Amino acid sequence: MRQKILGFALSALLFAFCGSASAQQPGKIFRIGFLDSSTASGMAVMVDAFRQGLRDLGYIEGKNILVEYRFAESQGDKRVKELAADLVRLKVDLIVVTGPNAGLAAKNATATIPIVMANAGDPVGAGLVASLARPGGNITGLSGLTPELNSKRLEILKDAIPKLSRVGLLRQPRGVLGDLQLGELRPAAVALKLNLEEIETQADPKGLESVFQIAKQKRVDAIMPTTATRFFAARKRIVELAGKYRLPAVYPQKEFVDEGGLMSYGADYVDLYRRAAGYVDKIFKGAKPADLPVQQATKFEFVINLKAAKQIGLTIPVEVLAKANQVIK
Repeated sequence: MRQKILGFALSALLFAFCGSASAQQPGKIFRIGFLDSSTASGMAVMVDAFRQGLRDLGYIEGKNILVEYRFAESQGDKRVKELAADLVRLKVDLIVVTGPNAGLAAKNATATIPIVMANAGDPVGAGLVASLARPGGNITGLSGLTPELNSKRLEILKDAIPKLSRVGLLRQPRGVLGDLQLGELRPAAVALKLNLEEIETQADPKGLESVFQIAKQKRVDAIMPTTATRFFAARKRIVELAGKYRLPAVYPQKEFVDEGGLMSYGADYVDLYRRAAGYVDKIFKGAKPADLPVQQATKFEFVINLKAAKQIGLTIPVEVLAKANQVIK
């Protein structure tokens, strides 16, 4: 009898221990795909912002999430499509995309895996979602209001350089976002009585050097890159060339100014990438992308670098300086 009681007690203890151990086992480890058309080094600051957003929500890489990073290294849309297909083959739980080209590649690769846009200029115009309020399908995320802000950048250039007449517009050879931006920029230039010299480039080192040579040949008074992840990734080289050729420039993100650029006006992209983690969290907790409205940028920054102005001999009017959120002296 004593042996039976002891055996029963041991069995009960073993059952309790096993039940406790089972309850303490970690839950599912989610796998995220991160897809970008540019370079890993150039996008590091945005990747860090996204990762910080995840950490703030309790997601730790290697512990409860795994992230499969895929960068096309500015090799073109074909490479982006290949990487999107690769992530689908891996059966990731969700794909984060960094722009419309990556977004379209992911959308064409899967209709079932949730897709979160960390930065889409005009997701409706690009055909990524049906509407901001009701995106439909498997895509949602954030919009940086790119087309609308380009017109504002032209105004800033005009105010900063009163005699401005010819602007060199750096643009990619093709792409949905680029076409949407041009649709806004061309009439804005006409209204401001500015001539736009559209100069195409793939944003590779050799191509960028030739772009600035062409800009000088066309006698432009200033330059302005369109919003593109490839230009952002190559921002250090673009800023260097603008200084070398003594061309004033206005950029879409403050990170260009951080590299020594003259001026920037645009959405706070670090904030957008951090907020993208919130969409990931909601979807992992059961929300459907179709039911999550696309959010637009809420933080905007106008930054002026007086050091860069001095280097190219430009005096920026006091009234323009007064409008800046930050003036670097």
